[in-house]
Amino acid sequence: MSLDPLQALQAANRRVSPATAASVGTLLVAGATGALGQELLRRLAGSHRFAHARVLSREPMHDGVRGVETFLGPDLPIAQWPLTSADTAVVAFDPPRLYHGRERALWVPKPSDLPELSRWLRACGVRTLAIVQPHDQGRLPEALKRGIASLDEQAVVACGFERVILVRSARKPQNAGFANPAERLAAWMLSTLRLMVPASEQPVRASKVAELVDVALRIAPPGVHVAAPETVWQAAQPQQMQDVVRRWLGP
Repeated sequence: MSLDPLQALQAANRRVSPATAASVGTLLVAGATGALGQELLRRLAGSHRFAHARVLSREPMHDGVRGVETFLGPDLPIAQWPLTSADTAVVAFDPPRLYHGRERALWVPKPSDLPELSRWLRACGVRTLAIVQPHDQGRLPEALKRGIASLDEQAVVACGFERVILVRSARKPQNAGFANPAERLAAWMLSTLRLMVPASEQPVRASKVAELVDVALRIAPPGVHVAAPETVWQAAQPQQMQDVVRRWLGP
């Protein structure tokens, strides 16, 4: 169906609301791989809330997604990377899917890169930083699920961002390699404990995590905001996203 030129002119001349105008800027995504990274990129770049969207890559590649360009991170320490410009950055820790050739060319952050990457992002002008951290069930005490849990996260907050949004998203237990049958037996016996993990700490779909990040980027006030795995799970329930995110972020 062809577009009516009159409708196009009306849309171009329509006044932009203050909320939309405040969102215009540049988005930079580090870790646009795996189901989560691709869903974050699809949702955030496809929303047209940002004038530009960039993804970090480790190899030269052609920009295949409309409105999304790549920024090459050279094979150097992050502190030696050339600077770019961005207002909002999203960092996701999701390994690339080997059967997606394009994902192999993208830059994949490691948790140990977080402090140095955050300092580089701040030097690029980033004011809002959203981080999606994989959360292993049972690894954090209750008090730390909703707060800063490591020195690396403290280093991120110390960079001086206006807003830091940290989302602890539960992930499926990783398959580990075992050196001998005894280790395999022990792992099998311990695997029965997974049945005791509360439903509120179970992994949720990548699309729901991306939606939570999108909503949080829209309405989060200045400051540091940490979403515990239970918050992510509650937000993923039908018709709960907006209410849960608003309660989490406060009035």
